[in-house]
Amino acid sequence: MKLGVISLGCDKATVDSERLVGELVGHGAIVTPELQAADVILVNTCGFIDAAKQESIDAMLEAAKLKQQGVKAVVAVGCLIQRYKQELMKEIPEVDLMLGFSELHHLVPELAQRGLIEDPVASHPGVRQFLGRQSHVRYLKISEGCDHTCAFCAIPLMRGKHRSEPLARLVREAQQLEAQGAKEINLVAQDLGHWGRDLGVGSPKLPDLLEALLRETTVPWFRLLYVYSAGINERLVELMARESRIVPYIDMPIQHATDRMLERMRRPERLRTLREKLTWLRGAVSDLAIRTTCLVGFPGETEDDFRALLAFLEEAQFDRMGAFAYSPQEGTRAMQYEDDVEDGVKRDRLEEIVEVQRAISAERLARFVGLDVDVLVDRLEDEEGIKVGRVQWQADDVDGVTYLERGDWGGAEPGGFVRARITASEDYDFQAAALT
Repeated sequence: MKLGVISLGCDKATVDSERLVGELVGHGAIVTPELQAADVILVNTCGFIDAAKQESIDAMLEAAKLKQQGVKAVVAVGCLIQRYKQELMKEIPEVDLMLGFSELHHLVPELAQRGLIEDPVASHPGVRQFLGRQSHVRYLKISEGCDHTCAFCAIPLMRGKHRSEPLARLVREAQQLEAQGAKEINLVAQDLGHWGRDLGVGSPKLPDLLEALLRETTVPWFRLLYVYSAGINERLVELMARESRIVPYIDMPIQHATDRMLERMRRPERLRTLREKLTWLRGAVSDLAIRTTCLVGFPGETEDDFRALLAFLEEAQFDRMGAFAYSPQEGTRAMQYEDDVEDGVKRDRLEEIVEVQRAISAERLARFVGLDVDVLVDRLEDEEGIKVGRVQWQADDVDGVTYLERGDWGGAEPGGFVRARITASEDYDFQAAALT
């Protein structure tokens, strides 16, 4: 069976796709990048916001059209299917099979029943199949679901309650990723700090997992993405400060900065806690870069609330920020609020907060100019061989990049490290020169 794959949504969904495709490869499937040449097309959908829902529906429809060119079946899985399976089955009958998260174990039997899998018994253990742009940057999803009850978020409705992956499985998967060429592994979950809490009394926690990954692999960089402030504890911070392979970078979403809005959003933190954690983090981990996420235009957000958020960004001096305008999600508590902000105001606030943070990020990056750093090469930018990579303060895809000036780079290719000196910074990017 030739398998085509369309994976939409976040990095956590990419991990799901790679695990699922790996299982199918274990049953004899062969992945093809040419969708029209596939026997089966697997679409992993996203249902986070309206735009993502529409993208997923469009992808299913486009895949279904390829059945006219010889594709035998289209299978849809993922968040959108989990939440709206019955409605989608009626609206898009061209999709042959739709499976929610709890039904994925039916995938192989269903394909075998349709005569699409020649080997219904796995010929070898499934190993995650790389689906990304660069095999040296990989993601390790350490848990599923979420126990937080944020008023704006539908993820618990789609993904369910928090469930930790066992430590041994995660170590084994990290070793597989390293064998496939991973030089950077990004730990992802809805909240990394919750890992292990559901595994029983005396169960390992996030620092234990990190220590096991450091001990059982030689991957140079581990990065922590998306940790609520409550999960940032003394042992975790001490480990980050001590271990150079855990890059000095953390993604700590705040969403807002007034207690009134944080309470209305049903966020677990308050402004005082955020201030204390930021001060402590920067005092404990040298050259730490902190990324955050903010949500503007949430129901009830006044102009004063928004100004207070901007003021806190100036005070907190985050290195990076992702910002979003509130979009109502069916089934969430916020849908009950009747004081939504006008769309035009949302757009204006989003533009303003992005501009404010742009200036802050530019100022923060300037402090690194003159430092000697390791640059992980990601790609060749043009025919002249200009290399583009990232330093430890730049996460893949969401942050800026480092442009390597022409020089003697020792033939370094994507996935390799070069030693360089940062010579200049811009709003989000660095320039660096080789050290000879």
